[in-house]
Amino acid sequence: MPPRPPLVLAVLLLTAVIPAQAQNAGRRGAAVPVPPPPAAAPPAPATLAAPTPTGPALPPEQPLALPQGMVALPQGGWRVRFAGETPTIDSAALQATLAELGRRLGSRPLGRVSLVAQASGPVNDASAARRVTLARALAVKQALAAGGLAETRIDVRALGRIAEAEDAVDILPAEAQPSARPPR
Repeated sequence: MPPRPPLVLAVLLLTAVIPAQAQNAGRRGAAVPVPPPPAAAPPAPATLAAPTPTGPALPPEQPLALPQGMVALPQGGWRVRFAGETPTIDSAALQATLAELGRRLGSRPLGRVSLVAQASGPVNDASAARRVTLARALAVKQALAAGGLAETRIDVRALGRIAEAEDAVDILPAEAQPSARPPR
């Protein structure tokens, strides 16, 4: 017989000894140990009820009055149009509207806001177009943050010149953003 490891020998000895002891205990009138009952099923997970408002209901917000140079997008969100290659927001009315929009978006409990910027030119210089769109998106971000929207909730996407070729920054709240990224 080949040599066996000590652990295998110990298991073999135990399997032979335990039934023999149970058999001897039954002969002497001793009780044979009974296995414990199976464990009870865990309790069902607790369900949380939706919180109920404790204060008076807030009146619905009035629609945002959009100044010249700003339009509502059909899928939700807003588009801020820029003139030429100007990277700044020069209109006081547009600044005020963006600040109010920042206040409204900031009062929502969760959700990120995406700024998607594009430019119509220059056609032959992709780097310059990207810089212009980044400057515009940062100007819109600063105006929204001035209204109270946390800068950490604003994502900036400076696309440069794309096929649509508009001088604009789209403001897309969480509900207006597509759920999946388009294929590349």
